[in-house]
Amino acid sequence: MAHSSFIVQRQNLREVRWIEDEAASVPLAADQVRLRVDCFALTSNNVTYGAFGDTMRYWDFYPCPVEGFGRIPVWGFADVVESGVEGVPVGERFFGYYPMSSHVVLQPTHVDDSGFVDGAAHRRELHAVYNKLTRCRTDPAYRPEQEAEMALLRPLYVTSFLIDDFLADNAFFGAKTVVIASASSKTAYGTAFCLSRRRGSPDAPTVVGLTSPANRAFTESLGCYDRVLAYEDLATLPADTPAVYVDMSGNAALRAQVHAHFGELLAYSCSVGGTHWDELGGGKGLAGPRPGLFFAPAQIK
Repeated sequence: MAHSSFIVQRQNLREVRWIEDEAASVPLAADQVRLRVDCFALTSNNVTYGAFGDTMRYWDFYPCPVEGFGRIPVWGFADVVESGVEGVPVGERFFGYYPMSSHVVLQPTHVDDSGFVDGAAHRRELHAVYNKLTRCRTDPAYRPEQEAEMALLRPLYVTSFLIDDFLADNAFFGAKTVVIASASSKTAYGTAFCLSRRRGSPDAPTVVGLTSPANRAFTESLGCYDRVLAYEDLATLPADTPAVYVDMSGNAALRAQVHAHFGELLAYSCSVGGTHWDELGGGKGLAGPRPGLFFAPAQIK
């Protein structure tokens, strides 16, 4: 199909389809624009969007016409190919939150030099940070030769920065150690990088990464963790000082092990992602605190 859209089964992310992209040809209303999606990044963050699609309403940004299926959003770049909206001319390039489709139809509101907000009715109750389209021409951080890196790292690093900010806002909940699961993932080591910038200060926590044996050497080479352990070596971690758990994996069995290991000395447990999307589970019946769900837009607000 020349104009296609990639969709996934909402309850089984392994089942995928390509369908005709209706956004490529549907007639536009006077207040709409059509963009051609040029390129986007795929990371474990997109897996999290699918794994938490119902809970966090990620499926609602770009509704799918096929029953039981959804469109996983991605971060990337798109060009305006049709427009009747003043201030959003044909040829303008935007960075934003798009579907995995060849085209997308948006309804620009709050148009200014920085970009616009998609004001489509079905998105008005969704968090504004995902509805903002950034105009590349006026974005001071934009570099044409770095689009791949921007699409890959920009949204993830924002989340990393906000996790560090959240922990600092709460004085690390009195903890001396921050344990990060799925430590080789980009959001995880972005968080570790932010935390590592505090080294030498009185309140700087020790940053421990948990990862698979295959990724241990790579994760150690990054230099932003004070210590890196394979998942099966968790028991070797001292459990006599307060700790915070930042969970990028979503792995329920691993979460239970971390909670059991630290017990009442686990000062806070933070669920961020679902890189182990096929091993997700609830947070009931755990030793220590009930896990909280970290939502980056809430910390931005």
